[in-house]
Amino acid sequence: MKKYWQILDGTLLKLLAMVSMVFDHVGDNFFPDLEWMRIIGRIAMPLFAFAVAEGYVHTRDKKKYLLRMLLMGLISEVPFDLVLFGTPLEFTHQNIMLTFAYAIVGLMCYDKIAKENAFSIPGSLVLLLFIASSLLLCLDYNMVALAVIFAFYLLRKKPLWLRTAVAMAIYYFFRNVGIYRFGLLGFLPVFLYNGQRGKGLKWLFYLFYPGHLLLIYLLKKILLP
Repeated sequence: MKKYWQILDGTLLKLLAMVSMVFDHVGDNFFPDLEWMRIIGRIAMPLFAFAVAEGYVHTRDKKKYLLRMLLMGLISEVPFDLVLFGTPLEFTHQNIMLTFAYAIVGLMCYDKIAKENAFSIPGSLVLLLFIASSLLLCLDYNMVALAVIFAFYLLRKKPLWLRTAVAMAIYYFFRNVGIYRFGLLGFLPVFLYNGQRGKGLKWLFYLFYPGHLLLIYLLKKILLP
C-alpha cells in the first residue's frame, strides 16, 4: 500500500539523478574548489542504481534493455575519456553506463541459474564473481554499483524501506570514505518512490549521459584553452 509521502515516480527519481550528475561534473571540471557541487553529485549513483534494478524488473525485453545500455555505454566512452583524460580512448577507467550494462548481464546470469527460486546460492556466487571482476574491468563505481544494484534486485519483493536500508548499508561498507560518504543522501529519495514508472522519457535518460559529457568537453576546450 502506497504511503502519503511516496510522491516520486521513476521519472522524477531519474531527473533528480541527472541534475545531481550535472552538478558533479560541472563542479569537477570548472569549479574544483567548490566541494558542495561534488557533494550534490554523490546523489546520482544510488538513484541510477535503483533505476537500473527497477528497469530490469519491469522491462518487457531484458535483452533489448541490455543492448540499449551497452550501446549507450560504448557511445559514451569517447566523451567520457575526453572529459576525464583529454584523449578519446583510455582503458584504465570505463564509464558508468558500461558498469550498468555489466550489472544487467550479471542479473541475467542470475535469473538463468535461479529460475523460479526465491534465492539461489549458485546464482549468488555468480553475482559475487561479477562484483569482484568489475575491479579488473576498471568500471566506474565498480563493486559498490554492482552490489547495490544486485541488492535492490534480490530484495525486490521485500518492502521498499528494507531494500533501501540494505542498499545503504552496502554502499556505506564499500564507500565510507571522504566525499563518497555523502552518497548515502542519494538513497533518501528512494524512500519516497511510489512504485510508478512515470512519464517515460526513456531516450532522454539514455542520451543525456554522452550528450552532457560531450558538451562539457566542448566548453572546456572553449573556456579553458
